[in-house]
Amino acid sequence: MEGLFLPLLLMLVVAIPLIMGTRKQKRMMAQQQELQNSLAPGDRVMTTSGLYATVADTSDETTIDLEIADGVVTTWLRQAVREKINPVVDDESASDEEGDTSVAEESTVAEADEKETEAAKGPQVAPPLEHGKK
Repeated sequence: MEGLFLPLLLMLVVAIPLIMGTRKQKRMMAQQQELQNSLAPGDRVMTTSGLYATVADTSDETTIDLEIADGVVTTWLRQAVREKINPVVDDESASDEEGDTSVAEESTVAEADEKETEAAKGPQVAPPLEHGKK
């Protein structure tokens, strides 16, 4: 009995991470499949290659049409869609719409001052990176 304990323990140590990894992978695949099936025209998405686009047509089961610029529609495999992008809400534009004009005027004056000082300095050039060279 004692001779079987060590091999059984070693098998458990190897088997448990494999089982947990497989479960996580299945869960991720199910989430990705759900995302690809839930896409609708007008959704903002990012592809696996990093391209941001708007969904134009989802009528085909295997492909999807993405609008990458005004009037430029390309066809992609559904699997190429990595994630759905939520539109970014700009907090400054929300406060400007509320009628807070004094803050808006101060910020535009400050921005103008910053642009003038940057223009006076000229272009900013970063020093070259010396990777491993001494």
